[in-house]
Amino acid sequence: MPMVEYPQTHQAEFHRTPASQPHQRHLFFASRGGLNVIRIYADYHTHTTYSDGKGSIEDNVRAAIARGLKILAISDHGPQHLTYGIKRKKYAEMRGIIDEMNAKYPMIRTLLGVEANIMDPDGRLDVDEGMLRMADVLLAGYHFGSLSGDLKGTSTLHRLNFEGRFSRKAAEKAKEMNTKAVINAMRNYDIKILTHPGAKGAIDVLAAAEAAIETKTALEVNANRHGHLTFEDLFLLRNSECRFAINSDAHRPEMIGRFEPAIERVLRAKIPCGRIINCLQSDGSTGEDADTNTNVNTNAKEGAEEDVVMAHFEKAGEV
Repeated sequence: MPMVEYPQTHQAEFHRTPASQPHQRHLFFASRGGLNVIRIYADYHTHTTYSDGKGSIEDNVRAAIARGLKILAISDHGPQHLTYGIKRKKYAEMRGIIDEMNAKYPMIRTLLGVEANIMDPDGRLDVDEGMLRMADVLLAGYHFGSLSGDLKGTSTLHRLNFEGRFSRKAAEKAKEMNTKAVINAMRNYDIKILTHPGAKGAIDVLAAAEAAIETKTALEVNANRHGHLTFEDLFLLRNSECRFAINSDAHRPEMIGRFEPAIERVLRAKIPCGRIINCLQSDGSTGEDADTNTNVNTNAKEGAEEDVVMAHFEKAGEV
């Protein structure tokens, strides 16, 4: 296998946004040379006490406002996760609270989402039509703790991923099945973002990216401990046409809008702002300006390719 030379890591420069711009104080700024400032303005992947998060929906909204975000999605785990899936009967309750939040806090757009579980190689998700009608945005990912009525399908994925830890042959088969599952999910549903691709089970990133391009699905660069997409994944995809989304995957309100690890990887791989759906481009356009499609929130249109997320992060913990 030929050696791949990766670019050296850039040293992030931390700074506090000037007091004259308090409404932007907690946004993540980026620039290169004399280019205009760009920023991440939306966090589409956050959790609450409706699944395994530590804060309420309103706690998350208030934290997002304090961070200067313009869009926040509440994307709790799908109902078939055995330990912390949302209760189906509670989803309508969440819908009502989201509507209340949009009326109470008009300075931010709050969306009802769900991080659905990919259940089997056929790409079935654990969300029904009723949930999809109530949702503003659909995210999906593979998780170990999910189990559907079709025990054969989910147990096959879980078993192969477990056996793959000890057997190269099983690992190869697991990667094949995982890739099939995520591709089928993207083709079967209007998924806006595929969450932490490869974190719970290895996938063929290039094959997944092709399906993401076809279905206009963004691949997540997760800022939480999952670490996926990895820098190596991003480097492989640097010249592709697939889109990305940088999300916090926050399970506590204070972690909402904390994108540093994800931006570090994007920075190093030289992914342009125009390919990140929640990056504000230098001309003021965003991913939400794109023509609508079957996704609730559409992917970004082409941006200035010279704009690269280059790194000026605010110190973590300063609120």
